[in-house]
Amino acid sequence: MEFIQANANWLYLVGAILFILTLRGLSGPKTAIQGNRYGMIAMAIAVVTTFFVANNPVIWMIGGAMVLGAIVGIARARTVPMTQMPETVALMHSLVGLAAVLIAVAAILHNNQLTALFAQNEAALTAAGVQ
Repeated sequence: MEFIQANANWLYLVGAILFILTLRGLSGPKTAIQGNRYGMIAMAIAVVTTFFVANNPVIWMIGGAMVLGAIVGIARARTVPMTQMPETVALMHSLVGLAAVLIAVAAILHNNQLTALFAQNEAALTAAGVQ
């Protein structure tokens, strides 16, 4: 546990590199199995590291989101016909994009950068003569 907390940034870096290798592996049918393996290892590193670094309220939110996602994913996997798979994959990619946006918003709000962003906008509008 102490190892994970002390080396969290390195573990996240290893996970990110493995995610990049995942995308590379998924680019062809011959390397797709290895790409999937890289992705599973990367996700395991990211989730385990986050569980050990995060505080208790966040762990419950992460666990709840994982359970909810598993329920929805299993239900959809059993009911979607193969002819609708491209649409389903597109929907999942949209949800990944939404997650990235929400993470960026949370990072801005967490670091109190929102006030700095508003101050920069005010300065730009004033300099442009709009305000």
